[in-house]
Amino acid sequence: MTNILIIDDDPYILNLVEVTLKDSGFFTYKAIDGFEALDIFEQTPIDLAIVDVMMPKMDGFTLTQKIKNMYHIPVILLTAKGELHDKEKGYISGTDDYVVKPFEPKELVFRIQAVLRRYNNLSNDVIQINDVKIDKRNYEVQIGNQRMIMPLKEFELLALLASRPNQVFNRDYLIENIWGLEFEGDERTVNVHIKRIRQRLEKVTSTIEIITVRGVGYKLEVAS
Repeated sequence: MTNILIIDDDPYILNLVEVTLKDSGFFTYKAIDGFEALDIFEQTPIDLAIVDVMMPKMDGFTLTQKIKNMYHIPVILLTAKGELHDKEKGYISGTDDYVVKPFEPKELVFRIQAVLRRYNNLSNDVIQINDVKIDKRNYEVQIGNQRMIMPLKEFELLALLASRPNQVFNRDYLIENIWGLEFEGDERTVNVHIKRIRQRLEKVTSTIEIITVRGVGYKLEVAS
């Protein structure tokens, strides 16, 4: 299921967007400002963010830049400011689309679906992070000039973590997406696979590292 984070200090807009997205089959999280939103990013994997421009503590342009720099997911700015220079500022900050209030809820859903399709088309086959290339077409990891063939579940786990660098994935999410809902094992299976992946990566690269987030799960951290 696609996780969408809605960030807006207007309770009416928050609830309207939440109901609209849930009716369309999305799973939603809500935040009333940028700092609360960044806390949620630390705790759960988010696939797309809907960001209001005019918010207390941190404006939407600043939050969009932080999201794009840290998590590499699509962002849609939702705002009452529809002037051309405001849109320009939004796109410069990194937004993938710009929706002006008032808006038709169904149009917002169409735009979300279009943005997600663009991202999926770009990231379906190959993930490149620094010197690490993960090719899902042939289940191969290339690090510099070295090629590594990994067991299937280890490869799928690494590819999922790498699909959203610096974002925390809880263990239940990893089990559901790698082993499936019918899996009868427990989180120790994830821990063992993570340990093996770490051992493989440590031998060949220092540009990425799988970090344990105590009590939550794991994230793939990219060296600056």
